[in-house]
Amino acid sequence: MSTYCLSHLSDPDLLRSLHAAVARERYTTADLLAHLAEVDARRLYLPAAYPSMFAYCVGELRLSEDAACKRIKAARVARKFPTVFAMVAEGRLHLTGVLLLEPYLTAANAGELLSAAAGKSKSEIEHLLAEHFPQSDMLALEQALPGARLAPGQVGSGGGEHAPGHVETHSGSPAPERVCATVPATRLTPTAPERYSLQLTVSKATHDKLRHAQALLGHQVPSGEVAEVLDRVLDLAIAQLERRKFAVTNRPRPCRHSANPRHIPAGVKRAVWERDGGQCTFTSESGHRCPARSRLEFDHAEPVARGGQVTMANIRLRCLAHNQYAAERLFGAGFMHEKRERAREATAARAEAAAEARARAEAEAVARTEAAALARVQAEAEAQERARAQAAAAEVIPWLRALGFKADEAKRAAEAGASDPAAPLEARVRAALRCSARPSRGRAA
Repeated sequence: MSTYCLSHLSDPDLLRSLHAAVARERYTTADLLAHLAEVDARRLYLPAAYPSMFAYCVGELRLSEDAACKRIKAARVARKFPTVFAMVAEGRLHLTGVLLLEPYLTAANAGELLSAAAGKSKSEIEHLLAEHFPQSDMLALEQALPGARLAPGQVGSGGGEHAPGHVETHSGSPAPERVCATVPATRLTPTAPERYSLQLTVSKATHDKLRHAQALLGHQVPSGEVAEVLDRVLDLAIAQLERRKFAVTNRPRPCRHSANPRHIPAGVKRAVWERDGGQCTFTSESGHRCPARSRLEFDHAEPVARGGQVTMANIRLRCLAHNQYAAERLFGAGFMHEKRERAREATAARAEAAAEARARAEAEAVARTEAAALARVQAEAEAQERARAQAAAAEVIPWLRALGFKADEAKRAAEAGASDPAAPLEARVRAALRCSARPSRGRAA
């Protein structure tokens, strides 16, 4: 009789068996989370030739992408707050509840929040979180939108789901710093053999770039079909990126060796890229090769520090995770941890210096803008003053002409005597007469 054929059981036996199966499943889930958390903390996916815990769960353990994401995230929460293991095993908290609570759990509130969530359904936990952590209506709307949800493999805040190529770090471990290979909130769904449906939301700038590409490809793609335009643009982009990163070209130049022992000539890069097939070359003891094709780096099999040469035989492709893993095995995890810390400190110092330089430049720009504005105001005031003086002088000139002044003489006298444009006309005429070079006799009083 088949193990999965239960028609011979009575109703009471069937229900008892069902409850027992659920209890076993809860215990097994908690045990699975504990194993995942420990493997993740030890980074045992690296010697197994996987670049991340996510890739290990999907490739080695044959979990689905969604199942891997959820269980990795729940395992990390449970490792941080061990009470979660017991609550899952006893059925007081389900995986969905763990994931809902994760963004809000802290060392200060974990006990209270986990106790409040015990035995509650998903909707009840959502209400609990809404009461304890109220959100604005706009934020709630954004989180409800499909584009705001994490796609399978996307890395969320607080150590969420992880895409292939993700490198994790853990407290107390000399692991490299977290490198989040995030997956955009897109939907790429197979619809037929070798056909896929792509759904995404783009910015105004991306929309304008797409329209510009359609216009530039107007002769090659008269219909402007987005799929064909995207295909052609990707061909151009891939060729450019391969040329920049791996020196791929149809017209190779002779190799030029540099005095820098770490410089890898373009010819060596091309040869290594073709030889390794654009894939990480790290292989586990069982013969499994790391599947990573992103975040690849050129690695020296024999380090430069130990006399390694820049030759095709000594250069290989490694993903970031396995490149750093190999360095840890060779030089020691502590040494590499200190080296990365120094590199982070140097990067932080450079960033701080750059920020200070930007702040100084912005302050200087503001000062220049204010000085220019003040100069403009002063120039406008002076221009207005000159205009008033010219207008006042223009009123005086006819009177001076009537007294026998020549045109240029009258103009000079009127301008010289226009020190107070707001003064009465008679006072301005008298001032002009005083400023003129003519003798006083024969003038009107």
